[in-house]
Amino acid sequence: MNVQTDFTKDLSLPSGIFIDGRYTASAAGQMFETTNPFNGDTIARLPSCDASDVDAAVASARAAFKSGVWSGLHPTERKVVLCKLADLIMENVDELATMEALDAGKPITDCREIDVPETANCIRWHGEAQDKLYDQIAPSSPDAVAMIVREPVGVVAAVLPWNFPLLMMAWKIGPALATGNSVVVKPAEQTSLTALRLAELAVEAGVPPGVLNVITGFGPEVGEPLGRHMDVNALTFTGSTATGRRFLEYAAQSNLKEVCLEMGGKSAAVILSDAADIPRIAQIQSEAIFWNMGENCTANSRIIAHKDVYDEVVNEMTKAAAGWKVGDQMDVDTQNGPLVSDEHYAKVSGLVETGKSQGAKVAHGGEGAGGLLFQPTVFADVTRDMDIFQQEIFGPVVAVTRAETDEEAIELANQTQYGLAATLYTQSISKAHKYARKLEAGTVGVNAYSEGEISTPFGGFKASGFGGRDNGIHAHEQYTELKTIWIDLTA
Repeated sequence: MNVQTDFTKDLSLPSGIFIDGRYTASAAGQMFETTNPFNGDTIARLPSCDASDVDAAVASARAAFKSGVWSGLHPTERKVVLCKLADLIMENVDELATMEALDAGKPITDCREIDVPETANCIRWHGEAQDKLYDQIAPSSPDAVAMIVREPVGVVAAVLPWNFPLLMMAWKIGPALATGNSVVVKPAEQTSLTALRLAELAVEAGVPPGVLNVITGFGPEVGEPLGRHMDVNALTFTGSTATGRRFLEYAAQSNLKEVCLEMGGKSAAVILSDAADIPRIAQIQSEAIFWNMGENCTANSRIIAHKDVYDEVVNEMTKAAAGWKVGDQMDVDTQNGPLVSDEHYAKVSGLVETGKSQGAKVAHGGEGAGGLLFQPTVFADVTRDMDIFQQEIFGPVVAVTRAETDEEAIELANQTQYGLAATLYTQSISKAHKYARKLEAGTVGVNAYSEGEISTPFGGFKASGFGGRDNGIHAHEQYTELKTIWIDLTA
């Protein structure tokens, strides 16, 4: 009996979209298959929605919002429900982790130990935070009271990526629901199963019907209609920069809805001349690029190493890459499963071949490992003009570049259109402060690869971000409208 059958035999897989608190068929009745990227087996058939399904989901969300059944609750009441949802997520950790691993190719151990627990933690954190936030009273004359309040924006559309399906859904719905909005979620067509199951769990936890809806399908038929919808008040998106730009166009061409974008990255790890313990740094950086098959927007896909440590960095990264176990994502010992799709595999392998043709040296890997598996790959002698230095590969591929000085290392790190994250290694506290501020990135880890945590805002500079931040209290701001209420006390 194969591994997939062992893990899926007791799963109850969703087969409909989730609107108004229940599973239902799409209007046109069209379906598409979601498959296991390791072996190509069909996992489930899901509705391929169109604009009529978008209209139905938005109408359900709008009706729920206007009724006040969720938006009108005391924040503490919403907190209780969201905490119950977090509990249910953990009660169903094995089911959710198995769905996520099969759908996305993510290692089952990572799904069980990282993705699902962090999903629950995120939703709990935002629920707990909302009833600790206060509005403001502005300074005014004794004849007036000026209140500054935040109100839920209304209907929020959340368009998700395929690399962290559950966790990115939590990053969106956690603050959106906590602030009282209704939400319509479009998961990536490659990875829709856990989004549907999470919506079902939300209703079980006490989220009223219509407050959280999930519709499946493809970008032109579902994503674009959401972006153009006149009754969607805000849209949040994680994915490619090219798609993010289109959502800005859709907003401009429709109702000027609020748009928050978390997009591509080409994050650099800058290893300065005084960096110590290069073997330790290489282990950190192997996690930073190879974890989740490199399908991570903040992955340190570039290493800029000072010439004094460059050779050792390349040698140690090569050793670290050789130690990664690649294989079936349902094997608990697997560190890297398959890339998510044929299309994505072609992109990754194509950029690797371009790196070779442009003169970069393959220090390790550089080839597929069967099916959609790809070897952890280390390129040396990479220069700033090469495609693998500039373009987001989104695979287990790192490009190492030599810098003559610390200042040149920072300059090289900033020479990309992206600015999502960066890492800096130095023993000098002065250099840490000085250069962390010079790196053009939304998050800078010093002496460790880091995305921060749930309490810290996450988003990017330049082409990596627009309009707001995920995580932290800052995430609540993009799902609310700021209102001034001026009360004349002389009337």
